[in-house]
Amino acid sequence: MKNVNPSGMFDEHFLLEKLTKLNDPLVKLEAHIAWEIFAPLLDVVFNKPQDGSNAGRPPFDRILMFKILILQSLYNLSDDQTEYQINDRLTFKRFLALKSSDRVPDSKTIWKFRETLIQEEVIAALFYRFNQALDDQGIFANTGQIVDASFIEAPRQRNTREENTDIKAGKTPEAWKEKPNKLRQKDVDARWVKKNSMLFYGYKNHVKADSGTKLITTYAVSSAAPHDSQELETLIDKDDAGQILYGDSAYVGQEESIEWCGMTGQIHEKGFKNHPLTDEQKASNRLKSKTRARVEHLFGFMTNSMDAMHVRTIGIIRAAAKIGLTNLTYNMMRCTQLKKKVYAVFLYDQYAKVIG
Repeated sequence: MKNVNPSGMFDEHFLLEKLTKLNDPLVKLEAHIAWEIFAPLLDVVFNKPQDGSNAGRPPFDRILMFKILILQSLYNLSDDQTEYQINDRLTFKRFLALKSSDRVPDSKTIWKFRETLIQEEVIAALFYRFNQALDDQGIFANTGQIVDASFIEAPRQRNTREENTDIKAGKTPEAWKEKPNKLRQKDVDARWVKKNSMLFYGYKNHVKADSGTKLITTYAVSSAAPHDSQELETLIDKDDAGQILYGDSAYVGQEESIEWCGMTGQIHEKGFKNHPLTDEQKASNRLKSKTRARVEHLFGFMTNSMDAMHVRTIGIIRAAAKIGLTNLTYNMMRCTQLKKKVYAVFLYDQYAKVIG
């Protein structure tokens, strides 16, 4: 009869130690982020009266639930997959401070928590709360900013030409009004766009990033159709005065907005038919690219490490929430790369005013 070694009481501990040595990214994330800085915003949202009565605390800790949303963004997991992976993976449990015997939030609980944040329009506030903590510690270089946009693909719709005509005109096709279940599955906000002979359907993540640290300082979400330059005024303001602004040729012609903010434009020059770029202009563009290209590293991380360049949601409101969480998660992971520990002193009342 074979000798079978019984499971030792320290097996889980030794396995986690091995995973730590193999550079579990969640260990670094937990070590660098002071999660309590988000508590005031979350408390304001979930302490609001509901249905005429004071809502009690949810069955799961709010910071725990928020960290689950960060896990979702980092690994691009659906709600069902998130529930499964938390139950299955020791590293996820460790990150969430859950023991093997602890109850794990199910997919519906995760969905409801995220939906509440979306309805209360608090995702962007959480992003800027984190950035405020970065700013308080002087982590941003604030010597230059880079603007760029990337496509975020959405589930493609199979509509007739007539239906698409109604959607572009801001109307709901008559046939859909009689079928509410079908209407809920129709995205009337996403748009088609063609770039470099490739078709994209969905949205755009417009970002302004700190050129020194590659941290996202602000962002905006639009359908895929608007030109990148149309969101520039949303991204820059007079708080950026004195900094250099880098951007590709999509931002040509925005000199007035850049100067109004007190910034110095370093936008790539663009050649035109019968007016190609001179050698001097090409050399200038190459020099600008040494800094501007840093934003490609940002989108590269989102593409390769986070698989975040598509959404499963319907409509711009949920897409904006997903993109906002992606940008926040990227900034958190970037802090671990920069080896910057984020901590903050906060006042509850100050951030309660953000929600109202």
